[in-house]
Amino acid sequence: MKRLTLLRHAKSGWDDPVARDFDRPLNPRGFKGARLMGRHMRDLGLRYDLVIASPALRVVETLDGLWEGYGRSLHVELDKRIYLASAATLLDVVQEAPDDADALLLSGHNPGMEDLVLLLVPDRPDDAARDQVEEKFPTAALAEIHIDVDHWADVKAGSGTLARFIRPRDLDPALGPEARR
Repeated sequence: MKRLTLLRHAKSGWDDPVARDFDRPLNPRGFKGARLMGRHMRDLGLRYDLVIASPALRVVETLDGLWEGYGRSLHVELDKRIYLASAATLLDVVQEAPDDADALLLSGHNPGMEDLVLLLVPDRPDDAARDQVEEKFPTAALAEIHIDVDHWADVKAGSGTLARFIRPRDLDPALGPEARR
């Protein structure tokens, strides 16, 4: 059994003038959301054997905030392919993960993260969590997928079960869309 966790980067700052999208930082709300998700992941007892992430600044800063809330940092392998990647490219990254890592955390961007969940998890009646992902995979949200395989290379479309989908607003309503109005 493999456990794949997908974490979208936290809310970034569109007000900061940067030359490249790649260099866009988090805003204060993003740092708050990342720390909150880290604390919640710690409280759930989530552990990871491998962390692979986009090298974009907003992803790196998300993980910095996440580790602050989590209470410790984990080594992160940065992979340029994850920056604005499609679900197909993200699936390639997952399939190349070493088999001695049973729990993989992958952090990146939408729409690829959302599309990967929808690719891996079959659409079943009464799957409220998958329906929420299909509606929107917001910033700093986390999707945990269980996949009944021994080798990451065997992960394919429809092979996963969505074990949990957690949005920052589920933990603090002030981080939801209604709070911005």
